[in-house]
Amino acid sequence: MGSVDLGVLGDTLAATLGEQVVRGEPLGPFTTYRVGGPAAVLVHVQRVAELIPVAEALRVSGAPMVVVGRGSNLLVADRGFAGLAVVLEGELEAINFTPTQVRAGGAVALPVLARCAAAEGRAGLEFYVGIPGSVGGAVRMNAGGHGHETRDVLRSATIADLATDGVARARPVADLGLGYRTSALGPTEVVVGAELAVEVDDPAACEARLTEVVRWRRRHQPGGSNAGSVFRNPPGDHAGRLVEECGCKGLRVGGAQVSTKHANFIQAERGATAADVRTLIETVRRRVAGATGVELETELHLVGFEESG
Repeated sequence: MGSVDLGVLGDTLAATLGEQVVRGEPLGPFTTYRVGGPAAVLVHVQRVAELIPVAEALRVSGAPMVVVGRGSNLLVADRGFAGLAVVLEGELEAINFTPTQVRAGGAVALPVLARCAAAEGRAGLEFYVGIPGSVGGAVRMNAGGHGHETRDVLRSATIADLATDGVARARPVADLGLGYRTSALGPTEVVVGAELAVEVDDPAACEARLTEVVRWRRRHQPGGSNAGSVFRNPPGDHAGRLVEECGCKGLRVGGAQVSTKHANFIQAERGATAADVRTLIETVRRRVAGATGVELETELHLVGFEESG
């Protein structure tokens, strides 16, 4: 790919989307780690149809891009991202119920979805209350917890590919290649919505299950600035157990620390940098590999680092 003129990219988008386009906006506040530098260009997508001009601008410019929902699996480099950040909001945060299904926009926060479903007397999504991500991220990563995964409840997803025309199209679950914390979706494919199966139930019963998930999370997982589980569980084992076994629980680099409550969480404390978090992740991976031979894989998407383009 040749050189990318990000100024032209910004001008092209601004001609269509106006003040929804911002230059030099810090990306940290859009992530759960709350660290990282600015995006060269950031666009606030309020409507699904706005992805069409975004796709056209990307196609013409050849600029790299990243989609931001709740930012719970992103680590943005301190230097920022020399590309386009696509922030989903507006109508992509809508939730609509039928007796047996919920239609949720890709930017809907999973805990919000779980609580809204419970209040409506719709069961089956309670496990989402403890996952700090979005519906789009849940589809992309087949997010799960408490014995449930997204593929257990997903009926279809609506996806727009920014590498083609940006038009949103429904896709059946069988096309998504959902596996353990993975899918076949490419980096330019944006999940703009999903249809999830639910069952009618007593709202009080739904709330009770929600409360139990929240209590479990508070007992076993840390709060604060983190991205949830950092490493995928290797087959037949738990990443947190391996990290703790190798003496990494509580390990610190700068303002980043392996949680003392759950070793598969890394906390970014006040003053932490993305470099602190990244260095700590790699330190833990090396120690675990050296002691056990297991190469831990991260669930995080690195943005703006050398190897991430």
